[in-house]
Amino acid sequence: MSDQNLQIAIAQVEAALADPAQKPVTKGFFDEATYTITYVVHDPATNEAAIIDSVLDYRPNSGRTSFASADAVIDYVISHNLKVTWLLETHAHADHLSAAPYLQEKLGGKLAIGQQITHVQEVFGKLFNAGTDFERDGSQFDHLFEDGHTFNIGNIKAISLHMPGHTPADMVYIIGDAAFLGDTMFMPDYGTARADFPGGDARQLFKSIRRLLELPRETRLFMCHDYKAPGRDVYAWESTVGEQRDNNVHVHDGVSEDDFVAMRTKRDATLDLPELIMPSVQVNIRGGHMPAPESNGVSYIKIPVNAV
Repeated sequence: MSDQNLQIAIAQVEAALADPAQKPVTKGFFDEATYTITYVVHDPATNEAAIIDSVLDYRPNSGRTSFASADAVIDYVISHNLKVTWLLETHAHADHLSAAPYLQEKLGGKLAIGQQITHVQEVFGKLFNAGTDFERDGSQFDHLFEDGHTFNIGNIKAISLHMPGHTPADMVYIIGDAAFLGDTMFMPDYGTARADFPGGDARQLFKSIRRLLELPRETRLFMCHDYKAPGRDVYAWESTVGEQRDNNVHVHDGVSEDDFVAMRTKRDATLDLPELIMPSVQVNIRGGHMPAPESNGVSYIKIPVNAV
């Protein structure tokens, strides 16, 4: 990761804090079934928009999918006359299925993820015995972001930063003065993401978070999930760099790298796998598409027995 890219991100946020025209409008859609927040982020001057971390409704007991969560996003986009130019995934989620193909069909836009998705595809392609027909080169996505890649949402400047640790492929997207964190961090009273998935690394996660927290204290931070920490009555998903540095229960200023790694490793050892990890990963490494139908025209989700 390049410090030069971080400096570009800092300059972008500082400029946005000084210029209201560089501050995007952000709307969050909370899916209580998976505790996931999907974001529609747009430039009010041009109405160009990005959709970040969408949700496909999935019932694990029946294997049936539906589109109520995605349709709520579509209704918002249409009612506000927005033009979707990007469908952004912060990483290949293990707790919900992406609705990106459905949204792309209805609204357009380029589907993008971090370039390290190829590593995730390789690992899980082997686990699920996906075969040679499953491409492990990221070609299921329209664009693979590198660390420091700059782009625009309308007139608003944006930059992608590679923030590995939770998974090898995690990206943070900074649009104007707003950063969309994926699973890198949660609300200050809930802490940080697990780092025990294949390719995850608690030490790397700490370094990524500390890098992120070099952004200006006023930077708006938007979480991908909220699990409503004990003692809090409502779901919440927006904080600031300053709030995280002062109050994050796992990684506030003054927490050492070794102490964080010890805490995270001990905590992760107590966690069960997410309920939807098997369908989610198989679908999300394919850019939100189901595995190819078999000879009877039906797609199947595999569950490896005694393999994880």
